[in-house]
Amino acid sequence: MNIQYHFHDKVVLVTGSSRGIGAVILEGFAKAGAVCIVNYFKDAEGINEKDALATAERLRHQGAAQVLTLDADVRQFDSVAGMMKKIQEQAGGLDVLVSNAGILRDKTIKRMSAEDWSAVVDTNLTGVFNTCKLGAEILRDGGRIINIASIAGIVGFPGQANYSAAKAGVIAMSRVLAKELAKRKITVNAIAPGVIHTPMLGGIKPEVLEEYIKQIPMGRLGEPADVANAVMFLAAEESSYITAQVIPVTGGWF
Repeated sequence: MNIQYHFHDKVVLVTGSSRGIGAVILEGFAKAGAVCIVNYFKDAEGINEKDALATAERLRHQGAAQVLTLDADVRQFDSVAGMMKKIQEQAGGLDVLVSNAGILRDKTIKRMSAEDWSAVVDTNLTGVFNTCKLGAEILRDGGRIINIASIAGIVGFPGQANYSAAKAGVIAMSRVLAKELAKRKITVNAIAPGVIHTPMLGGIKPEVLEEYIKQIPMGRLGEPADVANAVMFLAAEESSYITAQVIPVTGGWF
């Protein structure tokens, strides 16, 4: 990131930030001097916690004013409430909330089980509701909420009924919340990434990825930093008049 942002002493929470796009977003804020909160879901194998601790250590070396590592299951209201209480106690409040946690379970509707539907909607939509509702309670006036949606929420793709529905819901909820929080000078926006080069693409066949790239006008897959740059822009003081918007980060692909 060549643009110089300044988030000194601003408190930033990114859900699902133990690795992937979430971790890269926090790296940008760390380099800008923010207090960074790494959130992860505690899995039985302890993989997420291990990744979260490694990310936290990296953020400290990159210039973060402070780093907190907090586990919370965004699907569970009480779990998120507990995390927000810890943030209030340990950091004094919140300035930037990025709802990033999400999962994929792609199947055609014919093959999709009720559990496949619920798992994705609970994480990708209810999880955003929980973090936005509870995060807004400790968010300082003039703060920022940035929800990571998807181009799938704008253009439905076969095999992603659960994912597309959840992300479309995130976009609609962001627009509503922007109007409700405007009186507190809090902006709420959504980012809709296209095909981003992350481990989530591991299950896609190389020939399918090549076909995707052919359809992208910029001629390449997106990188996590492309999403992070958009988040930083929306979080900056200079973007205080931008709210209720959806910014596609797709290389021109729809």
